[in-house]
Amino acid sequence: MHVRSIFISDVHLGTRACQADRLLDFLRDYESEKLFLIGDIIDFWSMNRGIHWTPAQNTVVQKVLRRARHGQQVMLIPGNHDEAMREYDGVSFGDILVRREHIHVAADGKRYLLLHGDEFDQVTRYHRWMAVIGDIGYNLLVRLNASLSRLRRLLRRPGYWSLAGYAKSRVKRAVSFVFDFEDSVIRAVRERGLDGVICGHIHSAALRRIGNLVYVNCGDWVDSCTAIVEHHDGRLELVRAWQTATAETAVPAPAALVAVSPAPTLGELPETAIACNEGVIQG
Repeated sequence: MHVRSIFISDVHLGTRACQADRLLDFLRDYESEKLFLIGDIIDFWSMNRGIHWTPAQNTVVQKVLRRARHGQQVMLIPGNHDEAMREYDGVSFGDILVRREHIHVAADGKRYLLLHGDEFDQVTRYHRWMAVIGDIGYNLLVRLNASLSRLRRLLRRPGYWSLAGYAKSRVKRAVSFVFDFEDSVIRAVRERGLDGVICGHIHSAALRRIGNLVYVNCGDWVDSCTAIVEHHDGRLELVRAWQTATAETAVPAPAALVAVSPAPTLGELPETAIACNEGVIQG
């Protein structure tokens, strides 16, 4: 399927948690004119503790480089886990342009701020040791989830269930953190007179309106395996890698947030809807 733009974040190459195989399936299903890598693509934090680099992760890098060589616009916006790349703002590596942030003009004329989002995370900015401990704990949940997924397959349980996602949705402090983060990002976008933001960082995929602005989070490729695509008319869509794209569908099949209904696009979401791993929840 061909789309105008693809936005992915938080791949965390170099770690055991990275689901490179699913990302490869997604990239095979979707071609685009533009590819935006919105931070934490390579996890230098975790690689300091130990490197886990698989053939699939190597293929992800090769596929991205190949797209750039073949004329696709590829941009890397570094996050906190690959923050060393922020020193090279404006520099191209293998036809991949590095920018600290970028304003993307969609096909419908709307302007979106692209940035990773750690700038609005007070823990990451001012208490790095706490962020590292939290990162280790999150990776542990993700690895436990892999074992649970194998058990669910043996028991023939349908669908995908995320232990890390469940914890984030049930722990009051985690829920509060997500909403505080979103509010901070939206406030900054409003001050700059833009139409919305596309970010990552918190591993909580979302596509929703907040007032007259649009908040979009790409999610991640260690747990939820989600991305954002922009169609040729400017529509934004949250896609999941747990299903396979089909050429017959007007709206790509992997984008289904609710298995029993077509995938919601931005225009179909009510203002208070929150797009999450398990569906669209009226908030």
